[in-house]
Amino acid sequence: MSFKRVYTYLKNFDPSLEPLLFEEKMPTAQEAALKLNVQLGQIAKSILFNCDGKYGLFVVAGDGKVNNKKAKLLLGGKKIKMASPEEVKEVTGFDVGGVCPFALAQEIPIFLDQSLKRFDCVYTAAGVAEPLLGITFEQLEEVTGGRVVDL
Repeated sequence: MSFKRVYTYLKNFDPSLEPLLFEEKMPTAQEAALKLNVQLGQIAKSILFNCDGKYGLFVVAGDGKVNNKKAKLLLGGKKIKMASPEEVKEVTGFDVGGVCPFALAQEIPIFLDQSLKRFDCVYTAAGVAEPLLGITFEQLEEVTGGRVVDL
C-alpha cells in the first residue's frame, strides 16, 4: 500500500521516474549504498523529528547527520527528539526504513540538506525498505516542496 501511494504520486509528478525494486530489504543507508554500489552520501535518509509536538522531516545525506540545534531552530521549539516508530508511521504513513520524503500521510515541513547537491543522483526510500528511487536534487526539491537548508 505504501509503495503504491509513492508510485502513484511519482507517476503524477513525472512519469519518467521509476523506483528500483529489490527483493531484499535495505533498512539502512549503508546497506542501500552497498547494494547500489554508490557512495554512502548518495543515500538520502528521511528522519522525522518531534519538536514540542511539531513534526518536521529532515532529508540528509547518508554520510551526514541532522544538527539537533539547527533542527530545533527550524521547527521553532525548545525540546527536540527523533520521532518514535509509531509517530513515524502515523505522521508519514511509512515504516522506519522505508520513509519516502513525499506522498506523506500528513502535511509537515520538509527540510533538504544542501550537502545532497554534491551528487548528480541521490536515492530515497520509496515507501517500504525494498525499493529505492534515483532522483536528482532538483527533482527531489520539486517533488517534496522541501526547503533547502544547511544541516
